[in-house]
Amino acid sequence: MRTYVLELQEVDRTKAKAVGGKGANLGELSRIEGIRVPAGFCVTTEAFQRIMGEAPSIGGSLDRLSLLEMGDRDGIRELSGELRRIIEGTAIPEDLHEALTQALSTLGADDAYAVRSSATAEDLPGASFAGQQDTYLNVIGTQAILQHVRRCWASLFTERAVAYRIQHGFDHRKVDMAVVVQKMVFPQASGILFTADPVTSNRKVSSIEAGFGLGEALVSGLASADRYKVRDGQVIEKAIARKTLATRALAEGGTEERAIEPERQDGQVLTDAQILRLERLGRQIEGHFGHPQDIEWCLAEEELHIVQSRPITTLYPIPEAGARGNRVYISVGHQQMMTDPMKPLGLSLFQLTSGGRMHAAGGRLFVDPTKELASPASRDVLLNVIGRSNPLIKDALLAIIERGDFIEPLPGDPAASGPGQGKQGTAPSRFDAQVEDDPSIVADLIERSQASLEELKRDIRTKAGTALFDFILEDLQQMKKSLFDSRNMGVIMAGMNALSWINEKMMAWLGERNVADTLSQSVSNNITSEMGLELLDVADVIRPYPDVVAYLQNVKHEGFLDELVELEGGQEARDAIRAYLHKYGMRCPGEIDITRARWSEEPTTLVPLILSNIKNFEPHAGERRFEQGRQEALQQARALLDRLRQLPDGEQKASEAQRMIDRLRSFIGYREYPKYGLVNRYFVYKQALLQEAERLVQESVIHDAEDIYYLTFDELREVVRTRQLDDQVVSKRKAEHELNKKLTPPRVITSDGEIVAGAYQRADLPAGAIVGLPVSSGVVEGRARVLLDMADADLEAGDILVTAFTDPSWTPLFVSIKGLVTEVGGLMTHGAVIAREYGLPAVVDVENATKLIRDGQHIRVNGTDGYIELLT
Repeated sequence: MRTYVLELQEVDRTKAKAVGGKGANLGELSRIEGIRVPAGFCVTTEAFQRIMGEAPSIGGSLDRLSLLEMGDRDGIRELSGELRRIIEGTAIPEDLHEALTQALSTLGADDAYAVRSSATAEDLPGASFAGQQDTYLNVIGTQAILQHVRRCWASLFTERAVAYRIQHGFDHRKVDMAVVVQKMVFPQASGILFTADPVTSNRKVSSIEAGFGLGEALVSGLASADRYKVRDGQVIEKAIARKTLATRALAEGGTEERAIEPERQDGQVLTDAQILRLERLGRQIEGHFGHPQDIEWCLAEEELHIVQSRPITTLYPIPEAGARGNRVYISVGHQQMMTDPMKPLGLSLFQLTSGGRMHAAGGRLFVDPTKELASPASRDVLLNVIGRSNPLIKDALLAIIERGDFIEPLPGDPAASGPGQGKQGTAPSRFDAQVEDDPSIVADLIERSQASLEELKRDIRTKAGTALFDFILEDLQQMKKSLFDSRNMGVIMAGMNALSWINEKMMAWLGERNVADTLSQSVSNNITSEMGLELLDVADVIRPYPDVVAYLQNVKHEGFLDELVELEGGQEARDAIRAYLHKYGMRCPGEIDITRARWSEEPTTLVPLILSNIKNFEPHAGERRFEQGRQEALQQARALLDRLRQLPDGEQKASEAQRMIDRLRSFIGYREYPKYGLVNRYFVYKQALLQEAERLVQESVIHDAEDIYYLTFDELREVVRTRQLDDQVVSKRKAEHELNKKLTPPRVITSDGEIVAGAYQRADLPAGAIVGLPVSSGVVEGRARVLLDMADADLEAGDILVTAFTDPSWTPLFVSIKGLVTEVGGLMTHGAVIAREYGLPAVVDVENATKLIRDGQHIRVNGTDGYIELLT
């Protein structure tokens, strides 16, 4: 038997498929003791499906709608209007009509009602769909209510609702519409309560908006609202607005906007007692649903009524650390230049690589420096190190420290007594002492890394089943020992400290800013910059063969290398590309995530870059570019030393500077090598794990080899051991990963969920300048190419690359550009290092750069002072 009507008391969150998100939440709210919800009923999705089934020509219209894309505004407008007219013109069948009138009769047919849309893709954890469908207030009379029920059904196909579903990838046929019919509340005040601050995301701060009358004037933006904030049972902030309009109910039905009496316009809408009472109700509702809530409320006759509650879908999740007390978390992705979400296997493997100091949230990783921040000694070291690489993170941490009440300081100075506390401060000089300015150390470290990699490739072939996982864990332990070996760290720190020393001393002695940028050009042993130049060499091999170039321009599949040999020059082209992949094929965007497709797995990724190099460069461009950078660095060094010798104690200053310049050029390039070694090992692990996955597919344990990406390392080991897996785990993780893609990770977040943003404090900037962190000196003008995906690269020589972040895989693009702007980055992140080596002016850590700068816009990048000017 069909159920067309359910009373709210019959509904809970398990009935969302029948009554939609709004209806399910209202039913759930009505079950909470002490929460007042206006009486009403839900017209179920079965009624909607009945109407859709009987509506003429609906199927064809839906078929055409499914073919539309987001940019087709005219098509969306035309088809959505057509669907609404069909639904509103369809007669309600007699049995459905009877069910609706009976429900109204039970509640009071002559009363006023709110008729509200409730879609099944509404108020979901990942997408609220708020405001996409329609609500009608103060509807009086059975026929009017039935008419507005029909309008609610039709509102599933408003232009905004259709566009929203297209944007979020929802199938129009899989979304149904229920309708909530509730008795009207005629409030003296109404508004919104957020149980987490929507601005800062702080879960301990409730934010309330309140206005006179019905809430429609607030929602539509016609009226201003008072804003109150509450924390720990206290009103901590008030902003009293001037309120000139309120929405009021009309006696004959419907609503109108009316002017508020002048003497009430500047008055506080809610008393402090009412604010605190509302906040307590909000916390009760949040506790019931288990997630911060966006709550609609009304105040009528001194009683608070709740007319909706939905999850706040925009909050970034708090890292899962399990530590007690107030904690501070720093984004790892902003240091690694990879702020995209990682799949569970990649996330867990990188955690194992880090030794368990990283905590997951939203598919990203964070570290907890709270202990270091609590100690006066380690705090200064930490802030100094972070300040060099990422001033925005440092500024955010300082803001938290300066509050004085969030991080509890440790008694005394733990540097002398706390285990390991003083080590951080002495580490750089201790590591520097291991180097002794011997460049042969770098060659030895690289040789050892290569030998270890070959040993791994040989030994892993003999491992299978759970023994493979044990072998990988053991190899990770050995790799970590190598990474933190005193000589390895000594080379890295020596290069970084030399760079800082040169910049600080040259500024103090000569008034020259960021001179180490030029001195860093074309250094030895930089595996990442070599990768970009060697792709120019691949282009040199292919350029003389027009048939190969023409073929590459139309490549669509990953097996193209084997087809090249049929063309003149194809053998040479294939050998050159394969040699490049042998050395660099383990790289890819987001390479710290083992689940990302590598260039060896998707070599078509390189084809546009090769073609761009063929078009934009002459033969032997790689050699010339490296030599040009080397000569510029040598000339800069000679000029600096000559000027230093003219100063008091000039010979001593010049001698010290020469030693630091030599150290910089000997060691700074090696900064890129450890990550190259890491991703090499990751690719070996990945190939072995995928072999295990293929066996699981053959045994029908999983459906696809890449399903293993949605399991953690330990979970996958258990599946390999037991040969069992619940299908729902993978599907659930895939859905979570899609939600994580929509989240923007913060640089700094607290255990309260508060996102603390730093800011660049800069004066004397040109009007309208966009500020960031200067990481590579020089000033350049050119066309901005705003790219979010390397695969979309279509660069002309001289373009300025503007993107969210770059990791080593983006380096082949750097040979074509003359400037760089990124939203994420620091002084020693990969994009900055390579920009300096290639001599590209660069500004990083620029908030919303890809939104503030338009693709094709003419811009000026000042990599010396750290800002961008929009010239057109």
